[in-house]
Amino acid sequence: MEAFQHLMTGFAAALSPLNLLFATIGCVLGTLIGVLPGLGPAAGTALLIPITFKLEPTSAIIMLAAIYYGAMYGGTITSVLINVPGEAASVVTCLDGYEMAKQGRAGAALGIAAIGSFFGGTVATFGLVLVALPLTRFALKFGSPEYFSLLLVGLSLVMGLAGKSLAKALVMGALGLIFSFVGVDPVEGAPRFTFDIAPLMDGIRFVPVVMGFFGIGEILINAERSLAGVIAEGGKVSSFLPRRDEVRISILSILRGTGLGFFLGLIPGTNSAVASFMSYSIERKFSRHPDAFGTGIIEGVAAPETANNAYANAALIPLFTLGLPGSPTIAILMGALIMNGLTPGPLLFSQHAGFVWAVIASLYIGNLILLILNLPLVGWWAKLLKIPYNILMVFILVFCIIGAYSLNNSMFDVGMMLVCGLLGYLFKKLDFPLAPAVLTLILGPLMEQSLRESLSVSQGSFAIFFTRPISLFFLIVAALIMVTSAWQAWPSTIREESKEAQV
Repeated sequence: MEAFQHLMTGFAAALSPLNLLFATIGCVLGTLIGVLPGLGPAAGTALLIPITFKLEPTSAIIMLAAIYYGAMYGGTITSVLINVPGEAASVVTCLDGYEMAKQGRAGAALGIAAIGSFFGGTVATFGLVLVALPLTRFALKFGSPEYFSLLLVGLSLVMGLAGKSLAKALVMGALGLIFSFVGVDPVEGAPRFTFDIAPLMDGIRFVPVVMGFFGIGEILINAERSLAGVIAEGGKVSSFLPRRDEVRISILSILRGTGLGFFLGLIPGTNSAVASFMSYSIERKFSRHPDAFGTGIIEGVAAPETANNAYANAALIPLFTLGLPGSPTIAILMGALIMNGLTPGPLLFSQHAGFVWAVIASLYIGNLILLILNLPLVGWWAKLLKIPYNILMVFILVFCIIGAYSLNNSMFDVGMMLVCGLLGYLFKKLDFPLAPAVLTLILGPLMEQSLRESLSVSQGSFAIFFTRPISLFFLIVAALIMVTSAWQAWPSTIREESKEAQV
């Protein structure tokens, strides 16, 4: 009951004309980001952080959150109309969505995706209201040792973001940690890794790094190939309403997608693509006609799109309650919170309750705005796909430069962004995952502070992490994650050789 009272207060703030305007702008920009192939939620959120610099914290985070879940839906449009996913989570939507478009059923595919996304996002936000306060009360029992061990769990999830190579993930994680150590030592006040460069005394700023990695890096990668799309002849958008029998068939798919997406959103280290692909696979197993998947059936669109948006909203629960970013985009949102003087975690609900509940209420409003905006505007979004990418690339590049400069009116930040952009390009070409670097860049300073506070209390003894039950539990969880991730990343051939040697 207490949570719903707070939620009503949050609605009063979120429904103010100013915050409603920023939520709408965020939904529009997010959908635009999702529609443009090659960007996606992480790059889009990173690129658009600078436009929130002058905003009050509540309005800024409401807008960035709207950009995030708006981009999650926007990728659906390109998947259905031209078979080009705007981001990774929309890849599976191409399988049946584009086939429906070729059959002249693009409107029905986009309509059921919008309905499923609205339902999944709304239910996940309702779940956030239910579990937020209990999780926060539990987390208030944390001291510095518990918080360090919890952050170690988050850091161990770098293993889960390894992609094809565990070694490459560890290299990127180490790079992010090194970046996070640059600046003035928070305890002794001595400069570290600054090389007598004055701007580095304040540390490496978060925004230039993520704009470089995700923005400039994506531009350089996409410049190598043509992304100009043309809508399929059969993919013209007409009616947005699925047939009554299709709605009836989709209800169970939407419910299953919501449950799966919400559950996976609670687990840091997963991502929306996992939710989409797992949801699609589950639907095939439940279906009476699994062979029809991939030929243009509506369940193949409803389930993954619902799971996608349910995941996006549920992923905010670990961020707000425990301070754990579960994906690169959530890590970027965490960086935006810290930039606004708000540290995610249990104290966020007690120290900034008005802010938290306003943002949670805005998630309901944002999902409704997306539903109202996207159905009638799909045809307009589709026209953007006809703009040559070499023109869009120039606009995005200019926006990146202006955004990096406006952070501190410093050309040094622009240079840092360009250097990180080149690094991001090289890492993508070499198949190095960027997510671990972003995660450790965010978690590094928080871990260092918790570690030093813990050792100060224990007079330098590491036993404090093992004698406190909650801390020990998180250390065991982190160790299990590391071991299982390392085992999964270990080449199967080596595993087989090891078994033969034992025999």
